[in-house]
Amino acid sequence: MSDSSDLLHRFLLPDAHVRGAHVRLDATWKHVLSHASYPEAVEALLGEALVASALLSAHTKVEGRLSLQARSSGALRTLFAECTAAGTLRGIARLADGEAPPQNLASLGSDAMLAVTIENPGLGGGEPVRYQGLVPLESPTLSGALEDYFDRSEQLPTRLILAADGERAAGLLLQALPGAGSDDDGWNRISLLATTLGHEEMLDLSADILLTRLFHQETLQDLGAKPLQFGCSCSQGRVEDMLRALGREEAEAAAGASVSGQAEIICEFCGKHYHLSSSEIDRLFLAPPAVTPSSRLQ
Repeated sequence: MSDSSDLLHRFLLPDAHVRGAHVRLDATWKHVLSHASYPEAVEALLGEALVASALLSAHTKVEGRLSLQARSSGALRTLFAECTAAGTLRGIARLADGEAPPQNLASLGSDAMLAVTIENPGLGGGEPVRYQGLVPLESPTLSGALEDYFDRSEQLPTRLILAADGERAAGLLLQALPGAGSDDDGWNRISLLATTLGHEEMLDLSADILLTRLFHQETLQDLGAKPLQFGCSCSQGRVEDMLRALGREEAEAAAGASVSGQAEIICEFCGKHYHLSSSEIDRLFLAPPAVTPSSRLQ
C-alpha cells in the first residue's frame, strides 16, 4: 500500500466482514483552498466534504460523478464537494452576507438538508442518469449526517471519521459487507477500534501506517489505490448554457455592466475567466443550444 497523499485506498477486513476506504489529501486540498478564503470552521467542513465525496465513490457505482451538497437558509448557504470517476475533486462553500460563520451543521436551522447525488452517463450518449438521496442535517457533524444517510438508504452499518485543517484533509470509511448483518462481533470490534482514532492521527499518518496500527490484529487485504487530483468541469460550452438559462436580458446586462463591453464569468471552483462579447451573446440566442449534460457551472 502506497504512503503517498492524494490517493483513495480501498481495503477489506475479511475476517470481520467489513470493507473500507481511506483518503488523505494534500496538494488537492491546497489547490481548492487557493481559490477562496474561508473561516476556520467552514474550511474544515469543506475539507471533510471533499474527503467524504471521494470515500463514498469507493463503494458506489460512479461512472460520472458523485457530489455532496448541503443547503440551508442559515449562515452556510451551500457546501458542495464533488468526486468524479476519473478521480478529480472540486468543492466550494458559500456563506450568507453579514452572518457569523457556523461552528457546526446543527446550527444551520431546521430546513438544512444534505443531498448525495450520483450522475452517470446515459446509454448511447443520452441524458445522464441521476440518482439523489436527501437527509435532514440533524447531526452537528458531516460524518454523523452521512452515517444517517447510509442508515436510511442502505441499512448497512457504516462508520465515517473525517478530519481537515488548512494543510491537509483525511478520512476513513468502514462499512459492514452486505449479508454480514449476523456477524455483530466483527462489526462491533472494527467500529470500536475506529473510535480510538484521533484528529491528528487522521491528518498526519499515511494510509499504510494508520491502517497497520489500527488493524494490526486483523487480516487486511489491500484492494488498490486510485490517484486523486483537483479538476474542474467548467467550459466555454457550460458558460454559454448558463447564460442561455439566465435569458437574453440578464446576459446582455452582464455585458453592458462591464467597462470592456464583454460579459465576464469567473468559475468559483477554479478561478478561470470566460469572456463573451455582445455579438457573441447575440449568437447564443440566435443559434439552437448545444446539447450538454447540464446548464449549471457546478
